[in-house]
Amino acid sequence: MPSSQITMQKPSLLLAWPPQALWTNLWKVFWVACLAGMLNTSCSLPSMATCSARPIPEPLVQLAVDKDYRIAEGNEPPWCFWDVPLMYSYIQDVYWNVGFLKYYELRQVPNFLLATPVAILVAWATWTYVTTHPWLCLTLGLQRSKNNKTLKKSNLGFLSPQVFVYLVHAAVLLLFGGLCMHVQVLTRFLGSSTPIVYWFPAHLLQDQEPLLRSLKTVPSKPLTEDSPPGQKVPRNPIMGLLYHWKICSPVTRYILGYFLTYWLLGLLLHCNFLPWT
Repeated sequence: MPSSQITMQKPSLLLAWPPQALWTNLWKVFWVACLAGMLNTSCSLPSMATCSARPIPEPLVQLAVDKDYRIAEGNEPPWCFWDVPLMYSYIQDVYWNVGFLKYYELRQVPNFLLATPVAILVAWATWTYVTTHPWLCLTLGLQRSKNNKTLKKSNLGFLSPQVFVYLVHAAVLLLFGGLCMHVQVLTRFLGSSTPIVYWFPAHLLQDQEPLLRSLKTVPSKPLTEDSPPGQKVPRNPIMGLLYHWKICSPVTRYILGYFLTYWLLGLLLHCNFLPWT
């Protein structure tokens, strides 16, 4: 098979060759193939080889044959004929089954269970904020309140009016990820995109864990010469809660248990190339 008669459609193949040579050849073949499809011309495969100054390496061609990738032999893929030829959208739809409600299948129940805790956290955070500041949310933050006394009582922390934009962002990400994405990536998707995942659990701990109010401070040495004598620094509250695990509130145990379990299992499974997200 001539080395020029190939068009890649699976992204995993992109890791099989040195980036510079691979991207150069794929980029040329991509535009020649799409230009032929959009203009309805007869740009034959031999002519594509002529258009490319550097032919696709034979090992790459053989890898495509072994992996059963599409070979361009007069059977152009549908995305070449789109008004805007986006190969990635075609791959998501055909190969990855990404789309609105496409992931809602019975066999995906374990993945939904994996994403349930972070979804509950964001949904709970949204409900708490909306019920606390309904007028602020109804006016999209443009008008804070008919009575400013409501906001003065909670102008710090998670319930601050400044948090509104972050909450809207988190809610939109949750809605989009839960309906249109592979739901098992929802945890890392939200965890790397919004601080609400961390702010709201901290708010719950401060609001519903009496033990945090009883944790004392310990003296430490002044950091600088100008520091006042006997300066105190707070103890690590997480360690304090773990030491008193049995007397912690249920909410505290659920939050700490989830985050610590996810961290430990994720570290062990991901480092051993086992399924995890």
